[in-house]
Amino acid sequence: MSAAHPSAADEADAAPALHAPAQQARAFAPGSVGNIGVGFDVLGHSIEGVRDVATVRRIDEPAVRIRAIRGAVPGADSLPLEAARNTAGQALISLREKLGLAHGFELELDKGIPLGSGLGGSAASCVAALVAANAVLAKPLSRDALYEFALDGESVSSGSRHGDNVAPMLLGGVVMATSTRMIALAVPEWLYAVVVHPDQVLETRRARAVLADPYPLAQVVKQSAHLALFLTGLQRGDAGLLREGLVDLLVEPRRAPLIPGFAAVKAAALDHAALGASISGAGPSCFAWFASRSDAAAAAPAMRQAFADAGFDSRAYVTPVAGPRAEVLD
Repeated sequence: MSAAHPSAADEADAAPALHAPAQQARAFAPGSVGNIGVGFDVLGHSIEGVRDVATVRRIDEPAVRIRAIRGAVPGADSLPLEAARNTAGQALISLREKLGLAHGFELELDKGIPLGSGLGGSAASCVAALVAANAVLAKPLSRDALYEFALDGESVSSGSRHGDNVAPMLLGGVVMATSTRMIALAVPEWLYAVVVHPDQVLETRRARAVLADPYPLAQVVKQSAHLALFLTGLQRGDAGLLREGLVDLLVEPRRAPLIPGFAAVKAAALDHAALGASISGAGPSCFAWFASRSDAAAAAPAMRQAFADAGFDSRAYVTPVAGPRAEVLD
C-alpha cells in the first residue's frame, strides 16, 4: 500500500513559522552527573528529578541584566546579580557579543538544583538561560552552536572550560565533551542510575584543588584502560564491560576524604548490585549505575541510610542514564 501524500495543512504545519520572534521564553535544564567516574571533565549524563528554570526577555537595551534569582535551595539569594559574575549572565553576554545582537536580554532564574551539590547547578543555570534566549532569537541556533557559550558561562563558576555538565544538559543522555564539540553516546535503555545528594556543600574550586599534584604514569595508563572498557560497554550495551570499566583510580581517591560517608554509600550501592559507583561531579553527591530500574530503586534507600549513619540527611533520585535535555517550557 502506498504512503498517503501529505495534505496542504500537513505541509503548513511542517514548514517553519514565519513570524516575529517571541519576546519572552522560559526553559529548564536538568541536573547532571559530571565525570561519570572514569571520564574526568569529558563525560557526563543528565538526570531526572532536579532542574533549574530560566526566564529570558528581549530588551531594547544592548545589555544583559539579571532581574531576580529565586529558589528554595540554600544560598540562592546570595548568587551574584551582576551578569558577568553569574554563569547564566556570562553565557548570555557571550551569545550577544558573538552574534553582534542589537538587543539585549533580561533574565530571571529559579534555582532548583542545590548549590555546591555536584549535580551541575551552575551549568544548569547557564544552559537554561541559553535555551530560553535561543527561543527569542530571530534565527535560533543549533544545540552545537550554543555549546561554546555554555562553556563561557560554566567557566565563571569552575575557573575552567569543561563541558561534562553543560553538554549532557544540551543534548540529553551520556555525552562526551571536548573543548570544541559534544558527542552523544549510545545508552542502553535498561541502564539506570541512583544519584544521592547529602546535606553537605562542597565547592567545586576546593574539590579541584586536591587534584593539583601529578599522577604516576602507570596509574594514568590503568585509568585509560578503564575508560576504554567503559566506552565499549556503552556502545555494546554490555553490563560486564561497564562494571569492569567504571572504576576511578585518579579523582575519586583524592576527593573521597572531602565527603563524609562516601565510602559507606559506595559500598551500599555495590552490595545492591551496582555496576559501579563514584562521586557525581565535584561532589558531595554520589552516583551508582544499575542494570535495571528495579535494582536502582532497591539500592536507593540503602545509599541514603549510609549517609544517615554518617550523620547526614539526603535525597535520592532514581533516573534513566539516558536523561532529559534542556527544553523550552512555554
